[in-house]
Order: sequence, then C-alpha cells, then structure tokens
Amino acid sequence: MAAAAAITILSTPSPFNRRYSALSNVVIRASSSSSPSGIMSSSSSSAPAKVVAPAIIVGGGRVGRALKEMGDGRDVVVRRGEAVPLDFEGPILVCTRNDDLEEVLRATPESRWKDLVFFQNGMLEPWFKDKGLGDADQVLAYFAVSKLGEPPTDGKTDTNPEGLTAAYGKWASALAARLHAGGLSCKVLDKEAFQKQMLEKLIWISAFMLVGARHPGATVGAVENEYRSEVSSLIAELAAAAAAEKSLVFEEAMEERLCAYSRAVAHFPTAVKEFKWRNGWFYSLSQKAAEEGKPDPCPLHTSWLRELKIV
Repeated sequence: MAAAAAITILSTPSPFNRRYSALSNVVIRASSSSSPSGIMSSSSSSAPAKVVAPAIIVGGGRVGRALKEMGDGRDVVVRRGEAVPLDFEGPILVCTRNDDLEEVLRATPESRWKDLVFFQNGMLEPWFKDKGLGDADQVLAYFAVSKLGEPPTDGKTDTNPEGLTAAYGKWASALAARLHAGGLSCKVLDKEAFQKQMLEKLIWISAFMLVGARHPGATVGAVENEYRSEVSSLIAELAAAAAAEKSLVFEEAMEERLCAYSRAVAHFPTAVKEFKWRNGWFYSLSQKAAEEGKPDPCPLHTSWLRELKIV
C-alpha cells in the first residue's frame, strides 16, 4: 500500500458539523512497488476533469462546505434536525462528528442507507454491523480546511507526495471525481486495501494522541521529535494487535510513514478524544483477552490509559 498522506480535516465548533481527523497509513508487509495493491483507480489534480455527481451533504461545517464548493450547484445540504430527502438520487455524504451518526441514520430513510458515504475517522465497523449497514461506503480524508468557506489543502508528506485520501464502495469513483474537481488527490480502493488504510489511520491517531496526552501541551510534532521511542513502541504494539484481530498483514515501514505524516501536521494539538471510536477499539481487544484468560495484546496502551485515568 502506498503511504500517501495528507492533512486531515479539523473539528469545527458545532457539535453536529465538526470532525477531527488526522492520520497516515501504516505498514508491515514488504512491497516492491510504491503503488499499493488494491487500488481500483486513482484521481489527482493532474487527471482529466470528470463530471461531479450531485450529492446530499449532511453537515454544513468546514468539510461539508468544502465538498459543496466542489460540486456544480446541484447539491443539497442537510443540517441538524432536517430529514434527508427521499427523492434525491445520488450519494449522501455524511460529514458530522462520530457521535452524531445515530441522529443522521434516524434522519435518513432506510431505503437510502445504501447511499450513505461516511467521512468519519476511527473504527466504524462495529457500528456498521450493529445498524445493519454492512460494508458501507467510506472516505479517508487527508486534507485540511483551515476556516469555514476556505478551499481545502491537500496535505502530502516527504515519503508520500502522491496523497493518501482514499474512497471505498458504491460511490467511491463519484467521490474521487468530486475531490479531483477540488484539486485534491483520491484513490479508489477495494475492501481489503481500504481496511488496512483505515486501520493505519486508527493506529496513528490512537498512538500519537495518547503519547501526547502523557506530556501536557505536546503537539503532534513534539511527539514525533521528542517522544519518538514512546510512540514507536505504541505503534508496533497497536499494529500487531490490529493485524492479529483482523487476520491481515500490513505493509512494512509503518513507523516511517506515520512519523512523516506527523511532520506534515506537526502543529496539531494532542488529546485522547472520541474514545469509543478510537483508542476504545484497542482497549476492547484488551478486555476481550482478559475475559478469555489470555495476555493483553496491548499492555502498554492499557497501562497508559490507566495512568491518565481514561479507563
């Protein structure tokens, strides 16, 4: 898998419209090529222009506004408390905080659930399964929108200048075309490749935010530069646990890519947030192991969570 990176979307103040994201892609399997297997197609600012399919955009914050600006004026924006239209064909781009997903699902006619496209960070698979959403469409976004209404910046690292934003599912190609129209990169991945990249993002945010939380005031850049040994140990531990749980093999050079991404977003603050969707997944693996009388697959992670009184 290529380790493209990019700068993520920061949270907005509104609880319904904000979303925090930042991560890169990891690895634990040798690859002779810089191009990842599993790429079904790719899109970048140098590709030929494509028609942008109209979409329903749920959330009018930085991300939602940016996506609307990439369209041709036919998009419909749905805000908090509004129902998702039943008679509007096309993708439904969900650009809210993870904790607002229940509300979004209630506002969406069940016949349209198959058109939902989730832009959230973190581990969504258990929630998808619980809601009967199956292999829902997802986008891993690596771009920054610094202020509401400003164009997004496609963040790229010294190790992955091609960009890491990726899409999976029914509407993936349409999403790639939209992002390309906005001058951003995007790959369309198959399920296996996307799952690996999703897990790598999860490892990045879980590791860097937890290590940063142990050192009050530390930015992402400080974690990468000053606390490298701590974050390296945690990355290795979380990657091994994720690989074992999902029966997969990551590409190699994970730490290098994650640290390169961290240098690209060095100014980002650190904090353990949205625990259920991020570090909480790794902690659930530790809890399951304890219930089964097995060793903790993430002992360092568990120890530091307890040190900070998060669990």
